[in-house]
Amino acid sequence: MTWKRVATAVVLVPLTVGVVLWGSTAIVAIAVALVTELALFEYFALGEAIGHRAYRFWTGTCALGLIFVQWAASSTWAVLTRSNYTFEVYKGGHLSPIRLLVHDVFFVFVIGVAIITLFARRPLVEVLPAAGISSSGLILVAFPLSFAIPLHAVNGQGPALLLFAFVIVWVGDTAAYFLGRWIGKHPLAPHLSPKKTWEGTVAGFVGSLLVPLAFMPWMNVPLMHLLGMAALGNIAGQVGDLLESGYKRSAGIKDSGTLLPGHGGVLDRIDALILAVPVVWYYWILIYSPRS
Repeated sequence: MTWKRVATAVVLVPLTVGVVLWGSTAIVAIAVALVTELALFEYFALGEAIGHRAYRFWTGTCALGLIFVQWAASSTWAVLTRSNYTFEVYKGGHLSPIRLLVHDVFFVFVIGVAIITLFARRPLVEVLPAAGISSSGLILVAFPLSFAIPLHAVNGQGPALLLFAFVIVWVGDTAAYFLGRWIGKHPLAPHLSPKKTWEGTVAGFVGSLLVPLAFMPWMNVPLMHLLGMAALGNIAGQVGDLLESGYKRSAGIKDSGTLLPGHGGVLDRIDALILAVPVVWYYWILIYSPRS
């Protein structure tokens, strides 16, 4: 199993690094859209295992809408201005702009769920579970992943900053996995993930704190802030990992899928990134940027 895990990483890591460092934000948005859809449908499969059938097509469409708004906003406003994810589309050149925000996508999603509920021929007993699993998928998977797009679009630092968020998760996860298996004795959260230990958690946290030392030479960010982002990003990532373990335990399933040998499904591979990426983004906006 370990060799499959390593072999998959050897293929995926260079591909991801290449897209992040040399791809445009539009290319990153396309990649995020693909990963989000795959992860979202794996999440829906977990729901189906306990009888909760999602509105797959509608939720997937709204997830793409979230990604589009994040990309469009990032491409037309200065990321550091905190302009509430707004972008403007001018009709006819000089008319009043149409403003689209992330929360508009959520409102459209609610309207769509209402229409589907009224006109679909599903049994009434499925209405609440379908609305619940669809909404939670959009909120817990698609929405946080969409923050990779504005993070990549940060002026002058975006690609390095997004890669930094990825690497603190990768290094932390690798350290926690191998050192946890080697010296781990004290379970962290046995009701969620029996194999995770406090020793592995600490090893992962320390490993993430080494990443800023490698990124300092080519990021114009003080070491204190790199350490802050690494620490909070690692904690968020480990919480995201445990959260996804909770989803799988609730569904009675070991892995979210089989697409990635040695890792399980896409959701298994990105579970930590789902929370780590938006935490790094908010650190940048709320803590570092006002002082930069």
